[in-house]
Amino acid sequence: MTALLRARGPYCLADSAWGTGGGTRRRRDGVLEIAVRPGGVPGIARVSQRADGAIGVQVLRGERDVVVEAVRECLLLDVDTTPFVERARRDPLIGSLVARRPGLRPVRRGTVSQAMVAALAGQLITWREAMAIESRVVARASVREGALRVPPTRAELAALSAAQIAACGMSASRAAALARVLRSLDPEALAAHDSAAVAARIGRERGLGPWSAGVVGLYGLGRLDLGLVGDLGLMRVASRLNGRRADVAETSALLAPHGEWAGLASLYLLSHPWASVPAGRG
Repeated sequence: MTALLRARGPYCLADSAWGTGGGTRRRRDGVLEIAVRPGGVPGIARVSQRADGAIGVQVLRGERDVVVEAVRECLLLDVDTTPFVERARRDPLIGSLVARRPGLRPVRRGTVSQAMVAALAGQLITWREAMAIESRVVARASVREGALRVPPTRAELAALSAAQIAACGMSASRAAALARVLRSLDPEALAAHDSAAVAARIGRERGLGPWSAGVVGLYGLGRLDLGLVGDLGLMRVASRLNGRRADVAETSALLAPHGEWAGLASLYLLSHPWASVPAGRG
């Protein structure tokens, strides 16, 4: 039996569900197959969007209502993005991008701990490289369910040594930072704190900063107010705007006008053509 969900505000599954989520999801012919981990228990669902906008969720493994709710949370269907869309359409930089794809939203990882992996794997490298590293770490830590990997728990990830993480392609220093953070900080417990406290707590960890906080906030906690400060793509956009090479602070200034929607604005800015052109080119 398929459960039907409705998003608050505009939503487009095709625009939102890109990427493999570290091997925990895949999309074929418009259907998203996604693994979730509510309460530590694995669940698998197939998700599609009907012509009327409704989101259909077919549970393949796990307790139906629990898995459906986990999918709802991963897709951020309960967040009404209408205020952002209406305001951002007038923005000279991303207005046309928002008008073209008003239903774009991030998809959360099945555990906040996995988002912490993404936060370390993606530092100063390309998106494709980061996805490959995250997928290899997830494959080492978690079990396979059909074609997907189950989102790993903190305990599963913390059982990996820094050397095992580095063998997945992460630099030795970042692998050591990830192993240390997973043992000293419970990423799942961050959900109990507001976004400012989350960013401050992550920022106290050696090897992590505002970009990492943005990744954990967006893709782990579903916080649309935590932007990807310092992202290389955003630095390229800021560089083009300012006519010189931008720094991290200027990416923060780029997001500041969007306030509580800084995280969502980050995604649109990263889809801007300038975000893919290195400084000094194009």
